Amino acid sequence: MRGKSSATATSTVTTDRTLGLALGALGVLGFSMSLPMTRVAVHELDPWFVAFGRAVGAALLAWAYLRSTGAPRPHPGQWRRLSIVALGVVVGFPLLTSLALTTQTSAHGAVVITVLPATTAVFAVLRAGERPPPLFWVASIGGLLAVLAFLVVSGTVSGAPALADLYLLAAVVLCGLGYAEGGALARELGGARTICWALLLSLPVTLPSTAVAAAVHPPHAGAVSWAAFGYLTAVSMFLGFFAWYAGLARGGIAQVGQIQLTQPVLTLLWSALLLGEAVTPASVGAASVVLACVVLTQRSRGGAPAPAAAEA
Repeated sequence: MRGKSSATATSTVTTDRTLGLALGALGVLGFSMSLPMTRVAVHELDPWFVAFGRAVGAALLAWAYLRSTGAPRPHPGQWRRLSIVALGVVVGFPLLTSLALTTQTSAHGAVVITVLPATTAVFAVLRAGERPPPLFWVASIGGLLAVLAFLVVSGTVSGAPALADLYLLAAVVLCGLGYAEGGALARELGGARTICWALLLSLPVTLPSTAVAAAVHPPHAGAVSWAAFGYLTAVSMFLGFFAWYAGLARGGIAQVGQIQLTQPVLTLLWSALLLGEAVTPASVGAASVVLACVVLTQRSRGGAPAPAAAEA
């Protein structure tokens, strides 16, 4: 009986890890368009309006979701942790990237954002109590260096660091914190409810900020900019987190977080498909190295993640 019980537990952990990786990959796929869409949106819309307005729109969607599912309210301890999630992914990251991308390209931003998986892993240790093995860190650093080397050699990055880079670095730190805290909290609330409650908790900040931004710089933009804003609202700020937080909770924050290493490569792929830019052999080589590093991080075995909460 003991052997059968152990085999069942191992099977459950493996299933959770596999599902977590699949959900995490789906989240990254949605997020991979965030920087290009932000760049398009801030071309005609005020960056403060883009940052806070998309959070207000997503909060309306969150309210509808929570109401339709009859989700119970979080307890006081969970509200405190939700405030960390809100600071990182609802307020901090959107605002700082919007400010940065008024003067920098999304490709340049992708380089700095490449350090996000490593930041998420560090916060997974600090906030979620995870302990990835040494092989995990070696593979993570290898993937990070592969992406950075490709983007630098290909000429994606040029010039000295500027204020935009400081915005992006601060965004990475806050986002990594929000990812780790949200992934841990999603084990209790579920991925969907975690981001929904964080969005509603942020309304006292995001709603008046949106109103002020709209009053100072009335939003006038073409269909393309509004479409980009709509994507940021519905996918980057809402639906993407359903999959992402559920994936972090089920598969482990540090391990699933490394899937983000594929995000810069995905951004280049979107550029080829949507903008007609050429995909060079160097980009294919870099993608292969990154993929190998991601696979290696998933083969490393740290402590098993806590069970995820059941989704509605």
